[in-house]
Amino acid sequence: MQITVTFRHMETSPAVKKYAEEKISRVKKYLPDVIDAHVILSVEKIRHHAEITIVTNGITIYAEDETSDMYAAIDAVIDKIERQVKKYRDKITRKKALHHNAKEARLRMQIFAPDSFEAQDEAAASVVVKNENFFAKPMSIDEAAMQMDLMHNNFLVFTNAKSEHINVIYRRKDGNYGLIEPHGA
Repeated sequence: MQITVTFRHMETSPAVKKYAEEKISRVKKYLPDVIDAHVILSVEKIRHHAEITIVTNGITIYAEDETSDMYAAIDAVIDKIERQVKKYRDKITRKKALHHNAKEARLRMQIFAPDSFEAQDEAAASVVVKNENFFAKPMSIDEAAMQMDLMHNNFLVFTNAKSEHINVIYRRKDGNYGLIEPHGA
């Protein structure tokens, strides 16, 4: 496992770096094949900010926290990572117990067009300010939902392993998931 610790707006501290590396090694007992861990530690006035990104088997786990003490921030972010990993492992265990198609059917839903749209003038004034390219990893709908939860995103673009088409899964306002699938391609 490769652990990278980056210090921003603060002096490099071997003690803090060692502390962060020791705490991340706790996660290895839950995820034995962690590939990469990146820790970013920063200080802004009296706020100590810690964020951690862990990549393992195509899954990315991210957490961040901010406190008045760097060690407390590292502890809090590691606790968040451990909760996410435990939740992910529990989902995998449950997934193996359930029939795959039954769970996939539960996630699949009909997508309806919204009743009303925003003003056309606002849409015409919109400008693309960021463009991102990424690899849409082949995965099942269940895996895409878990990945989206782990990354704390509201949507995820992925390649459906079953149909081999690009799909989008998103979180609805009511907390459920929506799935956008191409037809006739």
